[in-house]
Amino acid sequence: MSFTNKEKFSDAPRRWALRGDLLDFTAAPAWGDAESPAVRFDRDHWLLIEDGRIVGRQAAEPDESWARDDHAGRLVLPGFIDTHVHCPQLEVIASYGSELLDWLERYTFPAEAAFADPARSRAGAEVFLDALLASGTTSAVVFPTVHKVSAEALFEGAAARGMRLVTGKVLMDRHAPDGLRDDVEQAERDCVDLIDRFHGQGGPYQRLAYAVTVRFAPTSTPAQLAMAGALCRADASLYMQTHVAENRAEVDWVARLFPEARSYLDVYERVGLVHERAVLAHGIWLDDADRRLLAARGAQVAHCPSSNLFLGSGLFDWPGAGFNVSLASDVGGGTSLSLPRNLLDAYKIQALRGARLTAWVALHAATRGAAGALRLGGEIGGLSAGQAADICVWDWARGPVAQARDAVARELHERVFAWMTLADERNLAACYVAGRRRV
Repeated sequence: MSFTNKEKFSDAPRRWALRGDLLDFTAAPAWGDAESPAVRFDRDHWLLIEDGRIVGRQAAEPDESWARDDHAGRLVLPGFIDTHVHCPQLEVIASYGSELLDWLERYTFPAEAAFADPARSRAGAEVFLDALLASGTTSAVVFPTVHKVSAEALFEGAAARGMRLVTGKVLMDRHAPDGLRDDVEQAERDCVDLIDRFHGQGGPYQRLAYAVTVRFAPTSTPAQLAMAGALCRADASLYMQTHVAENRAEVDWVARLFPEARSYLDVYERVGLVHERAVLAHGIWLDDADRRLLAARGAQVAHCPSSNLFLGSGLFDWPGAGFNVSLASDVGGGTSLSLPRNLLDAYKIQALRGARLTAWVALHAATRGAAGALRLGGEIGGLSAGQAADICVWDWARGPVAQARDAVARELHERVFAWMTLADERNLAACYVAGRRRV
């Protein structure tokens, strides 16, 4: 039997099998190792899915009790995990001619102000979440806006799609325009209410988690930063997301605002915001002490290569990091939600620094590596039994140039690297979230 059209795009059969070239990871690949034992590749295999979870993989064709979705000759990967992206910034993507701080004032803040309107927040969340899925991203760590309703819209939209989503109301009580500032007391009440409703809940909200969301140090007073740290200390299961050391002018501003802190990262460390569920975007201008602290705390840096290039922020030292690194689009500073496009930009950044990023290290950071850093490795990031069936199916090559390149690939890394270099959302053939086809 096979899927009907109705089954493909709504409720999947309880037991079904997906055929294709299965690729995921069993460990972290070593830097520069193109022949990595961490890579698990099963050409022309069947992935068995039951009740939205993977239950096995096999070469033999499953028996007639399994419905089938046949993607023979296509690449099957775990759904990508975007660890830093801004929902309200789709409309400012590809905005011309600014570095970070000017870009925020000219483009970002005006776009975010519109999300005070509940209808605008709901519509924006719908478009954004569908765009993630259409790019092959099934899980994400997301910035909404300072408005409580923008976080509510993201949580409800993700729940309706079955997506794994981490988000939380943005905290911002200074150095921002009217309509984009909160205050410490009301912000705390909003956070607690959202945590109680969406974090660690069952039913339709079981794949949602709350992140204490500090925009960045300059837009929060010391009192608000202390409140954010207190929320994290009160519940170790909460995430924290913010920005750190993205741009040199930003780093200088933080030093002037917080002269008592040793570094930008130390501003967060002093109030308890650097911990194993902390996701800090960028981290370009960190020093050795900062790197050691991130490693000791088990925190992660969400590397945003497209954004770093587009805004001219700097070149991230990936091989010298020494801490958890995941991949992120950072739309709208980034120019595409497609993580393959961002992986290509990550390769270019390392090439400029004199290093070579393998397809294995890059893909691992967007799948298993990100899941592990989020403490979600048992659920997402792979194609192992017990994990959620968050799966994307890709054409190995689209168009004459990519097809010609794919045809002469001599070994697996060469083929996957060519795919990573030339693919984008047009290569996506299907996207499944918890076993249900969403694209």
